[in-house]
Amino acid sequence: MDEKATDHAIAEARANLSDLLAAVRLLKVVRFLTSRGKRQAALVPVEVGELVEAVGGPERAAEILRTHAPADPQ
Repeated sequence: MDEKATDHAIAEARANLSDLLAAVRLLKVVRFLTSRGKRQAALVPVEVGELVEAVGGPERAAEILRTHAPADPQ
């Protein structure tokens, strides 16, 4: 498993879940789970998950972030 990669196939993630979770927890990074090359879900540090929960869930968090995100994130 490439610990620097941000996208991980779900089957690969399942086989390396402990390592993937350790990277998210210790390095405070986001890792995306993919199926057929499309992002399906994300593993985030617990602090991020708790903030998402505190503002009312994923849809509300995305709404808040969209208002503060740069027009071109790249």
